[in-house]
Amino acid sequence: MSNSTINPNQIRHCKMPMVPPRELAADVNPRRAGLIRAIGSKWVNGTQLTYGFLQNTTDAEKNVVRNAFNTWQSLCGLTFQESTDARQAMVRITFDRNDGSWSYVGRDILNTAIVGQGQPTMNFGWNLTENSYGVTTALHEIGHTLGFHHEHQNPFSGIVWNEQAVYSHFSGPPNHWSRELIDWNILRKLKQNEVDGSQWDKNSIMHYAFEAGLINKPEVYKTAALLPPGTISTIDKDLVQKFYPTTRSEPQPLRLLQSQTLSLAPGEQKDFNFSPDYSRSYTIQTFGTSDVIMVMHVQDNGQWRYLTADDDSGVDRNAKIQRRLLKGRTYQIRVRLYYSDRAGETAIMVS
Repeated sequence: MSNSTINPNQIRHCKMPMVPPRELAADVNPRRAGLIRAIGSKWVNGTQLTYGFLQNTTDAEKNVVRNAFNTWQSLCGLTFQESTDARQAMVRITFDRNDGSWSYVGRDILNTAIVGQGQPTMNFGWNLTENSYGVTTALHEIGHTLGFHHEHQNPFSGIVWNEQAVYSHFSGPPNHWSRELIDWNILRKLKQNEVDGSQWDKNSIMHYAFEAGLINKPEVYKTAALLPPGTISTIDKDLVQKFYPTTRSEPQPLRLLQSQTLSLAPGEQKDFNFSPDYSRSYTIQTFGTSDVIMVMHVQDNGQWRYLTADDDSGVDRNAKIQRRLLKGRTYQIRVRLYYSDRAGETAIMVS
């Protein structure tokens, strides 16, 4: 069965958890706030996300999820590794058939104030092996974990909803959603300065299918269903390459007490390697009027393992990591810029 033959009136949809938007100080200017919110959910490129299954299911269903991770990995600069200890994994997956399908967005999965320690970050609420929609569901939920939102909530889409029809449809079978869930997952529009791009992609893997009559504009959907193909679109691929390019510059060496300038545009990233001469506590810090996310990884059996991070966005301080580092190990520090008041005046140094 292809997704084009699936009746949108009979399928269940992803219901994203309702996470309140991040509060920023009143003196944070709108452009800065928009960049922080648009980029803040994204991982630094090159991150290896570990995933594990908190709840058992069939090997066939697990393989749908594994294959979906592999599909995204083939398109971007992130990697995914299945963990033998699911509770310690970054992406923790359950198969609760009474809870719908959902995923937290991007780096929210590391925020213990949002997701409790060891609690699931993703759920699949229906059998993924029954038809092609299971593959679509797995790709869609992992897309959220990569930091992408629902495409039908793109403020540039021009969608005008038949709100009463939307409430009536989604409050009934098979979804049985409350008005609050319907508002959050469908009718709520993202802010224009907080989305990743201006182009509406009705073929996106992050777009719902909608039966005819739920959309007033574009008028074609008054009488025709909106049916995304259920695969990763060309625009999806372009967007994932924007934040997670498969081609990356070689990391620069970071030397003790030598400042290095970060000449980055919003969303861009620079990587540094540091190999300490002595085992002791070190401080890696940025300088300048900027907002960045700084993440430290350590080389472990040929792979870069996540250690810690600091995000200084929206506050009056610089990113700083203080940690005991060991002689003979190589550490990689990855810095992604959200916003800078003065281009070229942000720097990084280790002491």
